[in-house]
Amino acid sequence: MTSPSQLAAQVARRRALWGLCVTEITSWGVLFYAFPVLAPTITTTTRWPATVVTAAFSLGLVISALGGIPLGRWLDRHGPRALMSAGSVLGVVAVLCIATAPNLPLFVAGWVLAGPAMAATFYPPAFAAVTRWYGPDRVKALTALTLVAGFASTVFAPLAAALDAWLGWRGAYLVLAVVLAAVTIPIHVFGLRLPWPPIEHHRQHGSTAPVRRIVASRGFLALLVSVGLGGFAIYAVVVNQVPLLIGRGVSPTLAAWALGLGGAGQVLGRLFYAPVLAKLPVVARTVGIFAAGAATTALLAVLSGPAVALVAAAILAGVARGLYTLVQATAVSDRWGAAAYGTLSAVLTTPITIATAIAPWAGTSIAAAIGGYPALFALLALICLAGTVIALWTAPMRSTRRAAEENGSFLSP
Repeated sequence: MTSPSQLAAQVARRRALWGLCVTEITSWGVLFYAFPVLAPTITTTTRWPATVVTAAFSLGLVISALGGIPLGRWLDRHGPRALMSAGSVLGVVAVLCIATAPNLPLFVAGWVLAGPAMAATFYPPAFAAVTRWYGPDRVKALTALTLVAGFASTVFAPLAAALDAWLGWRGAYLVLAVVLAAVTIPIHVFGLRLPWPPIEHHRQHGSTAPVRRIVASRGFLALLVSVGLGGFAIYAVVVNQVPLLIGRGVSPTLAAWALGLGGAGQVLGRLFYAPVLAKLPVVARTVGIFAAGAATTALLAVLSGPAVALVAAAILAGVARGLYTLVQATAVSDRWGAAAYGTLSAVLTTPITIATAIAPWAGTSIAAAIGGYPALFALLALICLAGTVIALWTAPMRSTRRAAEENGSFLSP
């Protein structure tokens, strides 16, 4: 029978989880998904070079990646409330700077500020919080979080397009800054007050193998490479999908809607994850999801129309992207437990974030160099396929696996 204190703790965890669902939608929508929609207008109205504009966005993501590891260590010790609250405030300042930048250097400075804001508000700290609070029940909670947050592009890509048409890109970002402040700051400040369980509590649910030994193991290094390659390909598809579809004859508005519907595809993929894929061996699950990413990217590369088929392909790419996010969320805990999830996840997330960061600039540059966006997407499919092959070697070493098995948290590869 559940005691009143246990019931109160469950209610508090659910409240925090749903709060994180809302703030992840908003943070990703404002700081990430609005940019692919607004970038063409930014370059057209300001006449700033497209490569420099996308490089500014990429720079912010690189800074986010570099800040992930120290923030992960801090998160393991202190919890998410202060970190995510500060990230929300900084994110609002960054978006205001971007919106009002009178010249290119200040526009770049806005994205420099956005970097640490993204590191403090995107998936990694939210995943760490949910993993620590929910322990053995983390998969269901993580699935719920990513299911709801998967609508970020569905909500904010069309919203950004509508605001752009009404107010221009500067006005759009000003409105989005207000939304970011009104939604994320109060939820992070007042909704994440749960006690932060000590690491020792989680060692009964996960591996006690030293972090350095895990990071240096073959399985972890293979995981780093595979998720880096897969992340580059999958997120490059997100950022470069709009110009690909416009080049296929799709209107900018429909291209924005296709990006948004890809978010609905993410949700469909995540609905499939918990009842089916989460029960598969962890390596087989990783390989299968990466293979799906390669296949859907190849489909976008070869499909020339009609518009309805292109939108359907965008939705399928969203399905693969949604599954990839859950692989990222559970890769560490399914292999090595939850004891040092924040630190290990930050190490793992760094190549993903760097890959995501260079995707806008690299996509534009590579497309120009090799003959357009269809050729780029064919190359991205091959890159994702390489990540699929490397994922075959991501099983934990026997020593770290044995420690996790003894504590009952390991899913055999």
